[in-house]
Amino acid sequence: MMTFAFYLFALSVVISGFMVVISRNPVHSVLWLILAFISAAGLFVLQGAEFVAMLLVIVYVGAVAVLFLFVVMMLDIDFAALKGELARYLPLGLLIALVMMAQLGIAFGIWESAATAEAARVAPIVENTLNTHALGLILYDRYLLPFQLAGLVLLVAMIGAILLTLRHRRDIKRQDVLQQMWRDPAKAMRMTNPKPGQGLQ
Repeated sequence: MMTFAFYLFALSVVISGFMVVISRNPVHSVLWLILAFISAAGLFVLQGAEFVAMLLVIVYVGAVAVLFLFVVMMLDIDFAALKGELARYLPLGLLIALVMMAQLGIAFGIWESAATAEAARVAPIVENTLNTHALGLILYDRYLLPFQLAGLVLLVAMIGAILLTLRHRRDIKRQDVLQQMWRDPAKAMRMTNPKPGQGLQ
C-alpha cells in the first residue's frame, strides 16, 4: 500500500508539474500547481515528515497559490501579447533548456551511490520523539543563531522592499481621519428647499 501511494503521489506531481508549464489558461496552471503541492505534501507524509507536509499545504496551497489565483483572475492581462513575447524569446529559452539538460545528463552520468557512505552530516534520530518536536529541537537548540539571523535577513529584505516601492503621490486626495472626526455636524449639513425645476446651486 505504501509503494502504491508513493507511485501515485509521484506520478501526480510529475503530471501536474508538466501541466503547469503547458496549460494555456493561467488559472488552470495555478490549479495544477495546487495539485502538485498537495501531491508533494503526500510524499512528505509517506517519508514521516508530517510537519513539512502541513507547512506545504498551509503556506503554499493556502496562501501562495491562492494569492497567485487571485492575482491572475483580477489583473487585466493581455495574454495574446504575452504569448507573442514568449514566442519571441522561444529560441533563447530552448537553448537554455538544452544547456540545462546537458548539465543534468553529465551530473547523473558520473553519479554513483556508495553503500558505505559516511553519514556524519545526518541529523541524529531521537527515539520516541515526534517529527515536529525533533525539528524544533534542531532549529531552536542547535541552529538557533543561524535561524534568527535568517529571520533578520528576511526582515531587512521586507523593509527594503517597502521603502523602495513606497511613493508619495501629491495628485491623490487622501483621507484625513482626524478632520472627519472633529467636524461640526451643524456645519457639515445644509438643508435646502428648492422650487420645482430650479435645482441646487
